[in-house]
This record gives sequence, structure tokens and C-alpha cells, in this order.
Amino acid sequence: MCLPANRKIVFISLVLLLLVSKTQSQIQSLQNLYVKSERMIPMRDGVKLFTAIYIPRDTIELHPILLSRTPYSCEPYGETSYPFNFGNSSFIKEKYIIVYQDVRGRYMSEGKFTEVTPHLPNKKGNETDESSDAYDTIDWLLKNIKGNNGRVGIHGISYPGFYATAALPNAHPALKAVSPQAPVTDEFEGDDVYHRGAFFLLDNVDFLNEFDYPRKGPLMNYPVLDSSLKIKDTYQFYLGLGPIRNVNHFYFKNRSQVWNEYISHDKKDAYWKARNIRPHLKNLKPAVLVVGGWFDAEDLFGTLKTYEAIEQQNPVNNNYLLVGPWTHGSWTRNNFSAYASYHFGGNTTGKFFEIEADFFRYYLKNMGSFNPPEANIFFTGANKWRSFSKWPAPGTTKFKLYFNKNGRLSSSAEKSYKGFEQYVSDPANPVPYTALRIGFRDQSYPGADQRFVSKRPDVLFFETETLNEPVTLAGPIITRLFASINDTDADFVVKVIDVYPDSLQQLVRAEVLRGKFRNSYTNPQPFVPGKITPLKLVLNDIAHEFKAGHKIMVQIQSSWFPLVDRNPHQFMTISEAEESDFKKATIKIHRNAKYPSSIEFQQLQIID
Repeated sequence: MCLPANRKIVFISLVLLLLVSKTQSQIQSLQNLYVKSERMIPMRDGVKLFTAIYIPRDTIELHPILLSRTPYSCEPYGETSYPFNFGNSSFIKEKYIIVYQDVRGRYMSEGKFTEVTPHLPNKKGNETDESSDAYDTIDWLLKNIKGNNGRVGIHGISYPGFYATAALPNAHPALKAVSPQAPVTDEFEGDDVYHRGAFFLLDNVDFLNEFDYPRKGPLMNYPVLDSSLKIKDTYQFYLGLGPIRNVNHFYFKNRSQVWNEYISHDKKDAYWKARNIRPHLKNLKPAVLVVGGWFDAEDLFGTLKTYEAIEQQNPVNNNYLLVGPWTHGSWTRNNFSAYASYHFGGNTTGKFFEIEADFFRYYLKNMGSFNPPEANIFFTGANKWRSFSKWPAPGTTKFKLYFNKNGRLSSSAEKSYKGFEQYVSDPANPVPYTALRIGFRDQSYPGADQRFVSKRPDVLFFETETLNEPVTLAGPIITRLFASINDTDADFVVKVIDVYPDSLQQLVRAEVLRGKFRNSYTNPQPFVPGKITPLKLVLNDIAHEFKAGHKIMVQIQSSWFPLVDRNPHQFMTISEAEESDFKKATIKIHRNAKYPSSIEFQQLQIID
């Protein structure tokens, strides 16, 4: 549509008016169906948490309670103010009592906020954690909200997903169903803050500038830490900013407690171990539905590892997994049919809405049935949902490819005892994570075309011959590299790519390892300059079909900027580095009979 300027203004105004009208209609509908109340619910230590409660006006039947606990505000505040929806439309149809709560120390709740509150398995006296706060909240609701049926469910996405997970250990007996969706789970190994020990710079500066304003008491709105932090081109901004210590020096100025914690704990010490909820996910009673997306840039690790931890530590469980071709939280959209260079053949979110509705209806209302396969998994490339009795999929076979000369990715290793590829990693010219020059994180990067870096001399690539038949990969990816560097540390980024006949290089999965953590996240070790050193990088799982006529490509590089902070190539505390500490490094990836660098997948034999 091409309109004159004045008509464009009229057209835009009409669109906005229609959107406002639709939103007002949705709010009015909720007001007609629900009565809202706001309460300060006391926890066992006396701290009170702000809670918004929406009770169905229909009192003919008893209603279950569906709770969401959040650090992001349960606005709108005020008993006459309503949101425009509750997420899944089935929640209204099923007439749940909907409850939102500001967690301890956030927004209108009392108390002190703690980043990913450590779980206390053996509490003494009035000690609290998120498990006890969820327990106390549920107990209060059951005793004080009339018309409830005695059953409670909890759900949440991302950070609220963590609070859902944290409600599982020592759960209240009335808690029957929990759905952690893209849950923050282990922020050092793979969620949000560090990935395999490499610090995710771009995401955390942006997040904490808006999230971590220091408060003195309940606060309805959080100002940003520094309003002057305005970025037009993230690559140029962070390169010009210099070492990450300058984030604090120029902008945060020690006002962000969480930033200081992130930076000062640059290995998996007691701080991070205490914030890993996985060891506590045992002896669980509620049913669990874990949800996530293959293109989730924040918490794909948390999705997969939360499900895995429950499976491994609970021989008998009601634990389900749903993973679609989604970005962070996009399964709640009305439509998600394409992403980056992917097209999924139709809307994919209907599966989520159906399974989530059935899950809560069955466990909270004892209605309908809920007997899905344990794992519902969307396979990109094939654009098909497939079901399994568990995940990773049973019945797969090892599919191993070796990095060989001339950029070949082959099923057998080199016979020669010599051979390597090398490149120079330059912190002054790091490999960008996206082709776009924008002032915020490129949401499309986990699935984007990688040709924008394929010609760089500091990016290696290896690819198979053209595939004669489809290859379907399902489950973990393990890269084993034999590397040598002329200094004492380096990062290693491995990207798995689907190469189309038209040369499109569609990113399927990528991950980074900070080299000094190759043997241990708790005890980093320097490289010995020049010494050939083995390292293993486990990427997040894959569910993808490489079609006949395509190729499988792997790219290897040592920077991913500014998604990941720069490595100075010296074994040191990077948060203390000065610009003069950043050095070029010559990195060799050895590929021969003695040092056979390789990548290993699990291949699924498909009979459709």
C-alpha cells in the first residue's frame, strides 16, 4: 500500500484507534467476568508480598487457583485496573482464580531481592527461599479466597519460569501442576549470564540497566540505571567502550548489585552453585510441563536441563516436555509461522495452547484427559511435530563427522599424521554475531544466514558433500577439538549450519566455550602456549532435518561480539583487564589421524 503522507497519518491513527478499542473491549470483558482484589500476603518471616487476585464472578462451582510469581511486576496496580488478557484464553473459559505476585524485594512487595534465590533444602526457623514463599502464598490463598477447589497450579516464562521450578521442591500438597517455561536454571553453564563460562555482555548490560535500579522499599515503577546509555550500533558501541570494567566506570557506577555479582563471580564458585536449582528437583509430587523453543536465545539450556534433571532424579514422575520452533516466549503468540530464514509451513503455537490447556484442566479440575507422549518435539527442516516416550529421542545412532583438509566434513578422519587449520583472533576486530548494525540484540541471530561471516579469515568452515538423502538429527551435539594457541586462553564458538542449494547458510545451533573452562567450570586452567590441547564443547540439543540436496556445515571461530565479551587471550580475570591486556592470538585446529577434531550428532531413522 502506498499512501500520501496525510492519508498515512489518518490510516495509522485509525489502526491505533482500533487497537485501543480492542484492548478496552478485552479489559471490559475481564471486568465483567472477574472481581479483582489486591492483598499483602505474609510470609513465615513476616515479610509481605503484593498479590493481585482475580476471582470469577461465577460462584456456581469451585475454581482452581493458577498462580504466577514474577520479578517483572504484576501490574496494572489498583483494584479497578485489569490487564487485557491472562495469556491462554482457556484460563478464562475454565474460570480459574488467576493470581499474580510480585516476588520478594521487587516492585510492590516487601523484603530484599536476591538474584535467583538459592534453595535451602534444610530450613531452620523462619528461613525462606522461593519454595517457602510459594508454599506460604498457596497456603494463604487456600484459607482466604472463597470458592477455591483446593487445587493450585503455577506457571511462568523465563525468570517467572525459575519461580515456577522453585515451587517444586517440598511443594505444598495442594500444588498439583507446574509449568516452567524457558526457566532460568543455571546461569553459569548456559542460561542468560554465562554460556559455558563465556560472559554474555550485550544481553546483561541491556537487561540490568532496566532491571536493577536500587530501591529502598516497595516501588511501582523502576527507573533505568543510566538513561544516557543509548546505543545505535551495538558492535561499534561495545568495541569503543573497551574492557567490560568500563560498563561500571561509565554507566552503572556500582549501583547495580546484580551486575557486580555477575562480574565478580567469573567461575562456577559457591555463588553460582547455590543458584543452580537442578540438584533440588527430586522427590517431586506435582505434574510438570516444561516448555521451550529451539530458537530461545536466553533459556534453551534451562528448558532441556530442567526436564533432564527431573527425569534423572525422579524414577516415577509426571514430567512432560514441549519444544517448538520458538524464540523466547513466542509460543504465547497468536501466530508464529516463520522466523529468521525459516518458514514452518503454518502456525505452530496452537500445539502449545492446546497442551497447556489440557494439562491444567486435567490436574486442577480433574476434567478431560491428559495422556500425551512425554516429549512433543518440533523438527525444523522437516516442519513436523514428532512424539517420543522421552527426550533425547530413543533409538538414535551415533553420527560422527571429522574436520578434514580443504574444508571437508567427512565420516572418516584424515589418515595423515599432519594437518591443521589456523586463524588469527583479534580482539580489536572480533567476529560479529549478526549482520545487522542495530542498537539492541538481534532476535533473529539464532537462525540467521551465516554468509555474512563466511569469508572472514578468522572463521573456519567445514562442510559435507551434498546429501543424497535426508539426515535427521535429534539430541545432543558434542564437538571435540584439538586446539593449540600461542597464548594462554581463547574462546571457541561452534555453529551447526544447514546449507541450502541456493547457498543460504541457515544457522541451526551455536554455542561458545571459554577455553580455560574446558576441564572444569570451577577450576579454570590456562593453555600451555603451542601445546595441542583437547577440549569438548557440548551444544544444546538439536531436532532438525537436513534435506537431500543440502549440506551440513560447521563454522569455528573465537569471538562472537558483542553477544559475548572479548577474550584477551590471556589467562586472567577478564573483568579486571585493561585495553593493553587484549592481544591477538594464533589458533590452530588440528585435524589429522593423531588429533582427529570432530563433531558428533545423534541420527534418527524416520519412518513417516
